Amino acid sequence: MTTYEYSIVIPAYNEARRITVTIEHIAAFIEAKSWSAEVLVVDDGSVDGTSTVVQQLAERFPVVRLITLHRNQGKGNAIRVGIEESRGELILFADADDSTPIEDAPKLFDALRAGADVAMGSRWVDPAYQLQPQPWYRLLNGRFYSLLVRTVLGLNFKDTQNGFKAYSARAAKAIFPLQKIGGWGFDAEVVFLAQRYGFNVVEIPVNYIYYPEGSKIRPYLDGINMFLELLKVRRNSWNGTYPKQLQIAAGTYTAPMVNERGGCDA
Repeated sequence: MTTYEYSIVIPAYNEARRITVTIEHIAAFIEAKSWSAEVLVVDDGSVDGTSTVVQQLAERFPVVRLITLHRNQGKGNAIRVGIEESRGELILFADADDSTPIEDAPKLFDALRAGADVAMGSRWVDPAYQLQPQPWYRLLNGRFYSLLVRTVLGLNFKDTQNGFKAYSARAAKAIFPLQKIGGWGFDAEVVFLAQRYGFNVVEIPVNYIYYPEGSKIRPYLDGINMFLELLKVRRNSWNGTYPKQLQIAAGTYTAPMVNERGGCDA
């Protein structure tokens, strides 16, 4: 089986209109850098011909591989499937709208090589990187959700929701099989699991451009669902749904004790 230095996973749901520009951009960057890489596009049950468009792109760009899910199961599930199928030593997942450009990927990969297990691209470590910010109501919703993430899960990060994150294969292959949230709340869950099992998680400022056209998230309805998913993650942690230990190639990882206010003790 061919292995790669990098795997780039892109979840796609009804992205036929804008996936071409994103893939062309990523493929050109990979070629310019002479990367050993694969691009896995996971079509999450699209009904607009996304798979057909991606298959045509795969014929143009050998780095592209299409994975088709026959029904829509959520972004988190699509990324989990992509990571399961990935063959790279370092794994990045990125949004189909190219909101954080692939040019920022080396910053995350450098952080992994420097010792991190998870490198999260963040819009809020340095807001100056927001080249085209979200509208005020989405910014407000995002800040409120970040507060909930800190309160419910004890995650002291500024931006768990940005769809541009990199994992060592060792960390990703250990964490994502434990994922229970298939929808938008998966981001907080997998970061929570990474911290729970002692993986080193860092935030890296990345460029961000808000593209309103084609956005799939419904700010209020999905916001309520994401809050309920945070509660589900906390419940899973309390009731033993997540194992206390991980057996992976580098050794056994034991979950830190959960403290009374809901965070994890270091």
